[in-house]
Amino acid sequence: MTFSLHPTYDDPHTAGLVDRLRDYLDGELADYERERGLTHASRLTRADLEPVWRRSRELGFYGIHLPEEYGGQNLGYTQLAALKEEIGASGRVLSHSVLGDMGGPLRAGDILKHATEHQLDKYLLPLIRGERACCFSLTEADAGSDVRSMRTVAVREGDGYRLTGHKVFSSAGPFADFAIVVARMAGTGEQPGEKPLFSAFLVELDSPGCRVEDGATPMSGEHIESDIVLEDCYVPAANLLGEEGKGMRIALGRVTTNRLLHCPTVLGATRRALALTLDRSRTRKVAGGQPLLMLQAIQHKIADMATEFYAARSMTYAALAALDAGREVHAEAFMCKLFVAESAFRILDEAVQIHGKEGLTQGNEIEYLFRKIRMFRILTGTSEIQRNGIAKLLAFNH
Repeated sequence: MTFSLHPTYDDPHTAGLVDRLRDYLDGELADYERERGLTHASRLTRADLEPVWRRSRELGFYGIHLPEEYGGQNLGYTQLAALKEEIGASGRVLSHSVLGDMGGPLRAGDILKHATEHQLDKYLLPLIRGERACCFSLTEADAGSDVRSMRTVAVREGDGYRLTGHKVFSSAGPFADFAIVVARMAGTGEQPGEKPLFSAFLVELDSPGCRVEDGATPMSGEHIESDIVLEDCYVPAANLLGEEGKGMRIALGRVTTNRLLHCPTVLGATRRALALTLDRSRTRKVAGGQPLLMLQAIQHKIADMATEFYAARSMTYAALAALDAGREVHAEAFMCKLFVAESAFRILDEAVQIHGKEGLTQGNEIEYLFRKIRMFRILTGTSEIQRNGIAKLLAFNH
């Protein structure tokens, strides 16, 4: 893999998909956002997103990773990563809705294989078609990295369950029709040494006892999070996802793959920041009228930024290629998440420094990207959690 801020691909199919995606992101979608006056700080509505879901589905991008039986192209992980990188590099406000990250097929995760025919027909197939949307509700205020300390409880009642609890950071919650909720089965894990059992449920968000509240606004300034408050909310047994007591396995079943697949989107955003910084340093004049880029101190900063980006991108795609080849990449996934998060943050920090006052100004894209990238050192597992995972695997497997 060679270094490039506009990567090309040897595989003709991947190259064609990337070209078509770039055309859509930079053309039709950019025009759509401009017409609606959308920014990263806008309070998006379902009306903003639904046309993008439908159009992306028409173009073949929405759910493109899925098997052909669900209208996808059964993409390999490396192919999907190439598309996710372009999503991150586009700078589009609604790019998260093109492949289905925002409430769509990518948000639902790998739950199709756990779904009954009823659940497919009522929830997941409409979601794949862009007719319905979901959010994933696992995290609680005191159950982040340690999700097994969650307090949301499911109590069996007749031919169903009563759920009570408070979920936070449910991405896509403001636009969702239903949530995939993980809850602890009542009566389990209450005694010292007793293992708690968790189940996963499909919960209609307009059900009695279910309330969607505005979530905390993250430092990125995006309004895409909700709290899901459950107060004795009845869920029929038909909405139990998979087997009772297997909910955590369903929730975390693709954790290694998902950890890796978050990295290309961040790499794309980092690539964009590097390109913007190069443009800025070429056009910004300093004393004597010469471009900023002529200063050796700036040249060295940009050289280091590009080198870190190349290293992070190379290791990520190497791990994805191994995953495509059927090999286990548990340690590599931890390593990629750690290195991509930390190196991307360092690159964005230098980008702000090179932009000077402009990099500190709200409304400047570099300032937004800095805040967005900073979050990745915590989201989907903190850097400390990744280090723990690496050390544990090295200690016991080598």
